[in-house]
Amino acid sequence: MKKIIATAPGRVCLFGDHQDYIELPVIACAIDRMMEIVATENEKDHFEIYMPDLDQKRNIPLQPSLSEIERGDFLKIALKVLRKRQVIPTKGYRLKVSSKIPINAGLSSSSALTIAWIKFLIAAFSEKSFTAKEIALLAYETEVIEQGSSGGKMDQFTIALGNTIFLNTHTDEVQNLNDIGLNLVVGVSGLSKDTFGTLSHLKSNAWKAINQVKKKLPDFDIAISQVKDLNENMEWIEKDLKPYFYAAVCNHDITQKALKSFNQEKINAIVIGQLMNEHHHILKSYLKITPPLMDKMIDAANGAGALGSKVVGSGGGGCIVAIAEDHNKEQIIDAILATGVKDAFAVNITGGASVKINS
Repeated sequence: MKKIIATAPGRVCLFGDHQDYIELPVIACAIDRMMEIVATENEKDHFEIYMPDLDQKRNIPLQPSLSEIERGDFLKIALKVLRKRQVIPTKGYRLKVSSKIPINAGLSSSSALTIAWIKFLIAAFSEKSFTAKEIALLAYETEVIEQGSSGGKMDQFTIALGNTIFLNTHTDEVQNLNDIGLNLVVGVSGLSKDTFGTLSHLKSNAWKAINQVKKKLPDFDIAISQVKDLNENMEWIEKDLKPYFYAAVCNHDITQKALKSFNQEKINAIVIGQLMNEHHHILKSYLKITPPLMDKMIDAANGAGALGSKVVGSGGGGCIVAIAEDHNKEQIIDAILATGVKDAFAVNITGGASVKINS
């Protein structure tokens, strides 16, 4: 009996949160908290899916009706997307889905599941191979395009390609930033978050602000806008939308500075940490996506010696990430845990999604 094991990592955004949906670049890394699908043939006409972490079971027919799919059912949506590429299930499998990625915590567990599922389906039912970038675009089509969602491409590209990447979300050009050598600590708040709602609200307001500038300055391009031009450009923006424009321009500038630092022959973690703190300040003070508990987590991490800390993902809950040094990782973990949060742990930067077939 054929056995297929597909794995996909979680991801942490280092720079560029709330930038990818306005086609600005991001810097993100894959982390060694993994999603795993273990699939064995079951000689049936459906997939038997067991998710012990959630105590859930479901069956999906090999040829389900794909005309009406519930929002967020990425397993069925992926079947629809892959059918267009002639990846069509012909035999049933029993699948066990397990994960070390905290759910609904900003570490992209949903994208990890989507990509692991896509990797499994291709391994099981396609003679054609797909590149990591093609896998990322299939997952993006599944999670965003098919649902008209507000997300960007950061999650899918980071998880599919792995390690640390600089992603131009407008052109899909990727620069691999290997061996950056950061010691990362993740803190899990335990606060649930409304990813769809938060992204939709922030994306809508960012584009409204950008378009108000473009209405007055038709040649305006947010991708080349400079911090020095902020005051002039914000004259054309309604008061309530100014913070979103300010955040877009300043965070883009911070990301560019971080890329320059990462491209140095010797990476200065202190500089990276300072830029991370600047990024978090924008996310907290202008986009207002950090509840009080997460502010305490950030303060605790930095107070324990972190070089920099920030909220991860859409915000409103979820996780933070902190840059530690070799000697103080445990101290930072203990400080975060002392705020009463759900969990905190060190992570390593790792490779992208993979699949293994045993006959």
